[in-house]
This record gives sequence, structure tokens and C-alpha cells, in this order.
Amino acid sequence: MYSPVLLNQTYRLLNHGPTVLVSTAHGNQRNVMAAAWNMPLDFDPPKIAIVIDKNTYTRELIEASGSFAINVPCRAQAEMVVKVGSSSGRELLGKAEDNKFAAFDLPTFAASKIEAPLLEGCVAWLECKVIPEPHIRDAYDLYLAEVVAAWADERVFSDGHWHFEGHDELRTIHHIAGGNFFAIGEAFKASGD
Repeated sequence: MYSPVLLNQTYRLLNHGPTVLVSTAHGNQRNVMAAAWNMPLDFDPPKIAIVIDKNTYTRELIEASGSFAINVPCRAQAEMVVKVGSSSGRELLGKAEDNKFAAFDLPTFAASKIEAPLLEGCVAWLECKVIPEPHIRDAYDLYLAEVVAAWADERVFSDGHWHFEGHDELRTIHHIAGGNFFAIGEAFKASGD
């Protein structure tokens, strides 16, 4: 169902500005959070930039592990994105369901190069290793990371391009505020003539 994405094309998975889910793990601790402020940064090697607030449990685990995954959710997952984005993984520690994956019954599969789990049902996944830039991280909560592996749902991404026609439930989502989203719209090509 999903296929590898050429690393020099991974910027295409994020360049349309979708809301993403950031998953991370360190030891037996795992977490996932929603993030709207992310973007591709470079082609080769591929890099991304993402804002992760200093008060989040996800940031604590990213600092400990040095890696994280970007999961690109779709319209069918909007309610789950709101649940994940409006709860704290730290508050679940010590409970029977001690992480958001267990608490919200979120199925995952293993990443190929990092510890962080990847969320099933998303339409793209980027495995990322943190580029140490403590100044910008501490001053702006901005992380830079190198994409070391990437995957996409071949029903809506192939040959380096998104194609959502016939799969409205798989369109990527863009958070506006207060649980309101836009789904990515119609694709078209403009002539440069």
C-alpha cells in the first residue's frame, strides 16, 4: 500500500503545508503530537524545519532520542488529529494506557531507520534525524532535521507527485484554528508561456 519516496523528492510531501503528526520514542516511552508549523528546507540531503514547543513531552523525547517521524494525516483522520493535538502525553504517564498510541488506540508500524513509530492510515511518513542547532532550538523552538527515509501511500502519491482524485478521504488537511481544517483542493498546472 505504501512505497518508498526518493529522498531528493521528499520535499514534495510537505511543500503544500499540511498539518502533521510528530511521533517520537526513547526507550519504552512514546508520544505523538499535532504540528501545523513545518516545511521542507532542502533537497539533497533533504531537510525539514518544524516548531516543537519547549513545554511538550514530544520535545523531551526528541531531545533524548535525536530523532522523530513526520506522519502526514488525511481527512479521514481529522478527529484523531484533534484528539492527539489537544492532549498531553505527559499526563498519561503512570496510567494503564501510558501513551497516546494506547489511549487512543492508534495502530503503528516500525520505522526503518529510527525508533519512532509510524502511524497507520496516514498518507506519508518521513523519518528524521535532528541536526544539532541548539541556538535556534532554544531561541525559537525550531528544529532542523535530515530526512533519512520516506514513504507515501501510492494511491495518492507516486512518481514524485500527489494525486488525490477519487480519494477525497485521503486528502491532506490544514489546520486553521479551533478544530477547523481545510482539505487540500484540486490540483492544476499553470502554463509558463
